[in-house]
Amino acid sequence: MYTPRHFAIDDLHEMHQQILGTRLAMIVTHGEQGLQASHLPLLLRPEEGVNGTLYGHFARANPQWKALQNGAEALVIFAGADAYVSPGFYPGKAEHGKVVPTWNYVAVHAYGTAEVFTDAERLLDVVSGLTDRHETGRAQPWKVADAPADYIEGMLKAIVGFALPIQRLEGKSKLSQNRSTADIAGVREGLAASPDVQDRALAHLMR
Repeated sequence: MYTPRHFAIDDLHEMHQQILGTRLAMIVTHGEQGLQASHLPLLLRPEEGVNGTLYGHFARANPQWKALQNGAEALVIFAGADAYVSPGFYPGKAEHGKVVPTWNYVAVHAYGTAEVFTDAERLLDVVSGLTDRHETGRAQPWKVADAPADYIEGMLKAIVGFALPIQRLEGKSKLSQNRSTADIAGVREGLAASPDVQDRALAHLMR
């Protein structure tokens, strides 16, 4: 990921927060079938390894897991808030007109090679962890144990799990840091006034 120095995220905790805040990640690999990408919910266990370890699963019918099994490096993309930045947000537009559009966004890229597994106990741990994470906050959270055991046993046979120790992390937070104080304020105010929820989320990050 192209990351000028002033946009780089160096803090591991901040990158982990972005990973944890991304409900659906994209995992990209290159193998015998060329480039492949899947959109998956993932678990981060930050205490495992230097940068943490990611856990998830593929449908067994999805051939991408075979690339991981064969040792292919994976790129996992965690995209955060993003917003189009109009030149009209800059005070300089009225002063000199030397402004152009851009895009502000936050993203974290994780790289590593994964261990693939089909052991039922480990798969159950992953799907239970994912379920618990996304059911949290509901009035009546659903748990894997709520379904018949034989049904879950059959469903686990239809997936392939993976553990991906993060070997390298890159974080980018492009929030107009290369602009003047007045321009930053103009972008923040312009996005905060937008009816679009993503624009407002980006404005919040610029505070």
